[in-house]
Amino acid sequence: MTGRIFLKLITAATALLLLVAASVDFFTTEITRESYIDNLRQQLSEKARMLALSLPLDRESSPQLVRGLAEAAGGRVTLVATSGKVLADSDADAARMENHRSRPELIQAFHGKVGWSERLSATLGIPFLYVAVPVSGGAIRIAVPLSEINRQVHEIRFKILASTALAFLPALLLAALLARILSRRFTEITSYAAQLARGNFRARLKRPPSREFGMLAETLNDTAGNLQHTVEQLEREHAELEKLERVRKDFVINVSHELRTPLASIQGYTETLIDGAINDPAHNMRFLSIIRHNAERLARLTEDLLTLSRVEQKRQKFEFEMHFVNDLLRDALELVQPMAEKREVQLKLDPAPEDATVWCDSEAVSQVLSNLLDNAIKYTPAGGTITVGGSPQGQFMEIFVRDTGIGIPPEDVPRLFERFYRVDKARSRELGGTGLGLSIVKHLVAAHDGTTRVESRVNHGTTFFFTLPQDEPVAGHSLNPEFTAS
Repeated sequence: MTGRIFLKLITAATALLLLVAASVDFFTTEITRESYIDNLRQQLSEKARMLALSLPLDRESSPQLVRGLAEAAGGRVTLVATSGKVLADSDADAARMENHRSRPELIQAFHGKVGWSERLSATLGIPFLYVAVPVSGGAIRIAVPLSEINRQVHEIRFKILASTALAFLPALLLAALLARILSRRFTEITSYAAQLARGNFRARLKRPPSREFGMLAETLNDTAGNLQHTVEQLEREHAELEKLERVRKDFVINVSHELRTPLASIQGYTETLIDGAINDPAHNMRFLSIIRHNAERLARLTEDLLTLSRVEQKRQKFEFEMHFVNDLLRDALELVQPMAEKREVQLKLDPAPEDATVWCDSEAVSQVLSNLLDNAIKYTPAGGTITVGGSPQGQFMEIFVRDTGIGIPPEDVPRLFERFYRVDKARSRELGGTGLGLSIVKHLVAAHDGTTRVESRVNHGTTFFFTLPQDEPVAGHSLNPEFTAS
């Protein structure tokens, strides 16, 4: 490719130089000829004036004298009377020559001016340059063949062309050098453009020293950088879409699975009752209890799905106000106290500092604490303890729910806040869990600009932590229903 570009550039440069040479030859030839003829006219007019002193028209001049003076003058000499009659001529018989009164150069001379013209001689049949000067009683004319003039011009033209050719040799070499450099630059740019066309946007073009090519290289590199950024962004978005699609499919599968089990149980026991078990006092109440249990499970699952959907789609309405931390904790403990007593689990309050407040939606925080306490009660054996408390952490208040339950294996901790993820699936369903409680917790806390985390050891208990802003100015710029939760 470099060779083809070089050949095209050097051909273009050579053609340009030849065009310049032809223009120089044409204009130089014309200018040289005009300059030469002007100088020759001056010389001939001076010679004619000198001859006028030696050849007065008032006396007869012998042809031998005229020819001698013509040789000395270096041209053809003609003496013409005012009437146009040729009195003497160095190259022809004056008696046989026609009247010259109509000759342009003589007309000017008869009017007292130096006249001249270029034309074909009617007497000799060859082109001449004629110069005539006025004298008393007529004019003296000197003529020089144009062939001699052309010969002199051609000699000068040849010398100019030779000098031009010598001057063009370095120019041609310089053009070849520039063509070589340009062809390399174009080849580099073309190769780089081909890499971009193939999708290699990480490649970069080395910036050449010249300003123009440097700007072009910088522009191409910027273009490649923008393309690379766009492609990487598209790849990230594609990966995110694939991830969301997987989440969606998993969600549909999980919801279908969660709904299928209670629905199948309700359908089965209902059909059994319809088939006659309704009249069996030994089993009908137990079957109805199972149906009610699964209906309640469906209701909880539906409510949790609706809550999670509202929060994720930013349709959940929040009413942020200042609330005392200890009041929120006590209210949450009171709600789950009956359940804890039933399972023989002790509830404790580790109070936050007196008068400590948080900027939050009290109902959302109540739901967060209820979900965490519900999980803690379910997985804490009888005789265990659950402690709820809070402590300031900079501009946030960190609230915790600590239990002495069975704990969580380390490999399950990173996935605890995923939807429908259960550590012990069989036990979770047996206890009535939907698998959405912790995911709801994460999204509700994120709506308050807070964070969630968990610490756990198997057989030593689990502690869930979440943070809430302590005052309005800290989070007032972002605490609103349109939050972003990862």
